[in-house]
Amino acid sequence: MDGPEDSTGQPGPADRSHRSSVSSVGARAADVLVYLADDSMVPLAVENLPSLSAHELHRAIREVLQLPDIALDAFALWLVSPLLEVQLKPKHQPYKLGRQWQELLLRFTDAPDDDVAMDEPSLQFRRNVFFPKRRELQIHDKEVLRLLYEEAKGNVLASRYPCDVEDCEALGALVCRVQLGPYQPGQPTACALREKLDSFLPAHLCKRGHGLFAALRGRGAKAGTGEQGLLNAYRRVQEAASSDGEREASLSPHYRAYLLKCHELPFYGCAFFHGEIDKPAQGFLHRGGRKPVSVAISLDGVHVIDCREKHVLLGLRFQELSWDHTSPEEEESVLWLEFDGDNEGTPVNKLLKIYSKQAELMSSLIEYCIELSQAAEPAASQEAGPTSASGSSPPPHQRPQLRRQGSVVCSRIQHLSTIDYVEEGETIKRVKPKRTTSFFSRQLSRGQGSYTVVQPADSLEQG
Repeated sequence: MDGPEDSTGQPGPADRSHRSSVSSVGARAADVLVYLADDSMVPLAVENLPSLSAHELHRAIREVLQLPDIALDAFALWLVSPLLEVQLKPKHQPYKLGRQWQELLLRFTDAPDDDVAMDEPSLQFRRNVFFPKRRELQIHDKEVLRLLYEEAKGNVLASRYPCDVEDCEALGALVCRVQLGPYQPGQPTACALREKLDSFLPAHLCKRGHGLFAALRGRGAKAGTGEQGLLNAYRRVQEAASSDGEREASLSPHYRAYLLKCHELPFYGCAFFHGEIDKPAQGFLHRGGRKPVSVAISLDGVHVIDCREKHVLLGLRFQELSWDHTSPEEEESVLWLEFDGDNEGTPVNKLLKIYSKQAELMSSLIEYCIELSQAAEPAASQEAGPTSASGSSPPPHQRPQLRRQGSVVCSRIQHLSTIDYVEEGETIKRVKPKRTTSFFSRQLSRGQGSYTVVQPADSLEQG
């Protein structure tokens, strides 16, 4: 069996309900339920389900939803449960993978045996991790835009996509426009928005007080910054001219605006994985421990996200890193990320150790994303058109400057416990005066990235 493309132990869309996608099985017709991003279902009656491929099911869904051809590339079928998420390859057979689900959980998660025994995946129609954002900009079909919008909204509200407060309010305002219609002065009031604030903003921005203070506030106290900021942003939503008065048609520009705003997030469209990293040693006894993180991998790079604090700890483009993984047979399953840094002004290699039973999956996905990105570069250059007035075009994958200090999408390397190395003679040791070497050979080709690349002199185990 081919391994899954990507997976995660992170809570997300699967948490909405614990559900099965197959109601009857056998050579005869079976009813299959495929879930969309808005939690609605597409029932399918299919023949010979056990041998049906993901590609064939994908085609059946597109026919039922009457989606255009671009949906073939924009969406993929996923098997999803609260414990694991797997994007299927076209040749995968969903039913057979579903029968092997417990084996996948034992291999790729640390879930207790009781949870593994009770877990059951659902079949979901979701965004394809390998669909480039530049192609998403070319979509005009309102149903495709709506499905992409619903999925992005779910990830924002679940805090899987960390966002600054200003961005959360701008995105929430677009959700207000979609759900409540154009802004009308005095309607809704901040108090009305407060009642269903979690439909528009992530939960950590909707926390309210308890007890007497909350009761007094509910009797007419000034609206909190969350609902007032949301209301102000809702007031600023621009209305697009529409040739007809059909409400659904008028929503397409707002779906697109939401997606364009999400495109500013460097981890948009990624696959999520669960892992842990070492905490920096603290206190007199230098106690550390581990903290849970999400590892978000997309065509743009790798981001390590603090699950509790809802912010990025480390963001790296593929040009900026080298990587490898160790399997459970060698030692604990680990994904190693190596990148440039400094230690008290000395240039060093920084190694981040991510403990995860999904390290093998993450390593494979990084490798495949790099292959796809390199193959797509010539096409992207042609689509970019002529160079700028200065006679040169911007470097590919160039990251825009950060808009604000302390943004949740900024790297927080000072919060990481890394291993810092330099080269001394033929061995790799901890921080010394000079740094010119790399542990890993797995990286972009020489000359294509800013990361300093040298062939490895020692293996990871020798380090």
